[in-house]
Amino acid sequence: MKNVLVVSGHPRLDDDSVANKAIVEELAKNDGYTIDRLDALYPDFQFDVEAEQAKLVAADVIVLQYPVFWYAMPALMQKWMEDVFLHGFSHGSQGKALVGKKLVLSMTIGAPEEAYGDGAAVHVEDLLIPAKGACALTGMEFAGYEYTFGVSYASRVDDAAREAIANAGRAQAARVTALVQGL
Repeated sequence: MKNVLVVSGHPRLDDDSVANKAIVEELAKNDGYTIDRLDALYPDFQFDVEAEQAKLVAADVIVLQYPVFWYAMPALMQKWMEDVFLHGFSHGSQGKALVGKKLVLSMTIGAPEEAYGDGAAVHVEDLLIPAKGACALTGMEFAGYEYTFGVSYASRVDDAAREAIANAGRAQAARVTALVQGL
């Protein structure tokens, strides 16, 4: 069985999320999945680097789960990467801890699909560039991605809309699970 580490980078998962919360809750139901909720563990952005590195070392597959904020991962997840993926651990002549591990991105995007379509300044594939660069530097394998459009907080106008967004999150979790199982 694969050891899967799901790193949730939503900065306010319980207070401010519908889709990401549904995704994390669904992924947590899988055997062999460890959920690493950065918002709950490190609300002050002060990471236990050794503990986080140990989780990465123990994982076969790393899933980064986050909402896209301004065409990138949230600051909490970015700072986690900056603090945890250290020279000598994840890269450099001695940094081989992540070599061969598979990286999967699971993103939620508030904007509708057409905002990333033909004629748009940014396409979904553009959002993958930082992760692919991290894989190249660390020796991880970029193993794929899943995303859902149209899950903005502005769309949560009533209970039915919130439930539709939660259902979209659960569907994304199923796709992520299938992707991971296929690795």
